Amino acid sequence: MVPIKRLVGVYRADGGMRGEFRYLIDHYLRGESCSLCDITHSPFRRKAAWDKSVAALDVPLIVLHLNELEPELADFVGGRAACVVAETDDDRVLLISKDELSALEGSVDRFFSLVRERLADYENF
Repeated sequence: MVPIKRLVGVYRADGGMRGEFRYLIDHYLRGESCSLCDITHSPFRRKAAWDKSVAALDVPLIVLHLNELEPELADFVGGRAACVVAETDDDRVLLISKDELSALEGSVDRFFSLVRERLADYENF
C-alpha cells in the first residue's frame, strides 16, 4: 500500500479578495454555499476547533480554493468541489465527496471522525 502523503480539502470557491466577495454575494443573496467552508469557518473567521483538529491529525491536511489548485489537481477535482482528496506519490483518491461534506452540517468533530474512518479504511484496503 502506498502511504497517503497529504489530504487536500478543496473549497467550492475562489480565493483572494474577489473570490471572497463573490462567495459572500452567492452565499447571502443566492443561498449558495460551500460545505467545506461551513466546516472550516464561522461567519467571520476560521474555527479554532478546525485548527486544533488539523494539528492533531497524523497526515498533513491543507485547504485550497479552486483558483489555487495546480492543474493536475484541478483536473482531478473537476466539478466535484467541495471535496477532500487524498494524495499519494503516485495517485489521488476522492476521500470525501461534496454530498458527504454537506451531510456533516458544518461539524468539525464529525468531519474529523469521517476523515479518521476513511484513513483507516484506506490503510486496511
